[in-house]
Amino acid sequence: MTNIVLFSGSSHQDLSQRVADRLGLELGKVITKKFSNQETSVEIGESVRGEDVYIIQSGCGEINDNLMELLIMINACKIASSSRVTAVIPCFPYARQDKKDKSRAPISAKLVANMLSVAGADHIITMDLHASQIQGFFDIPVDNLYAEPAVLQWIRENITDWRNCIIVSPDAGGAKRVTSIADRLNVDFALIHKERKKANEVDGMVLVGDVKDRVAILVDDMADTCGTICHAADKLVLAGATKVYAILTHGIFSGPAISRINSASFEAVVVTNTIPQEDKMIHCPKIQVIDISMILAEAIRRTHNGESVSYLFSHVPL
Repeated sequence: MTNIVLFSGSSHQDLSQRVADRLGLELGKVITKKFSNQETSVEIGESVRGEDVYIIQSGCGEINDNLMELLIMINACKIASSSRVTAVIPCFPYARQDKKDKSRAPISAKLVANMLSVAGADHIITMDLHASQIQGFFDIPVDNLYAEPAVLQWIRENITDWRNCIIVSPDAGGAKRVTSIADRLNVDFALIHKERKKANEVDGMVLVGDVKDRVAILVDDMADTCGTICHAADKLVLAGATKVYAILTHGIFSGPAISRINSASFEAVVVTNTIPQEDKMIHCPKIQVIDISMILAEAIRRTHNGESVSYLFSHVPL
């Protein structure tokens, strides 16, 4: 591939390196540092004139710093006359603030979309948006890739009794995601209805579906403090499930999440590497990681060559 430059932000160097290796490219030279007043400074260390630029930066860790770094890198490449700048954001920041659910609430996901556009991004590649309508916040193309093909592959390879499993959504919002996976595995699905009193605190749960004597697989797009999925796991065990797995695209795992997972009745908690998990895995042996770098790499290759990316919605690239 000619006329392509791949840069990595500081949020997830390992994923960027895996994508670069998969594409047979070197990561571009970029120096990011902070001034003593905590302002972010970015220096692009090579020419990008007329190049197709891809910047990989995930919305994790120090989210606000990493978002600002991404905006500055996009702008630096844009005003250095690159032909196109694509922001590759495996985990989209502020995606949960996607609607006005109470008076005077901000729609921060729309604000982030505006900021990326104003900075000069021409195209966005992301994975498993919390709400797919966020694509409509942009006036530029957005490719929302799915971890689903990689999840299906993991289930078939790692759960011996997967034909007798039941796919469970920990809330009503994830029903569409769960039915899609259940249909493709040709198994049943169940749903847990939860009532929240306030954010990050679950009040009550009702299981809809029969999980008795079956392997239950909880599927969700993200887990933050893990209150919901740990409550759900206990509910499934009480209802007679033989084993409980959780499969999540974005494992944020903030606050008490790790201690909750350790004390919950999971066989394994499987996440993708859209967010770095090395530190979490040291403290929690139940966490397993699915590598999705090949999906991002193939999306970049197809975008650069002007090919369709719809193949990636149902297949894992070899």
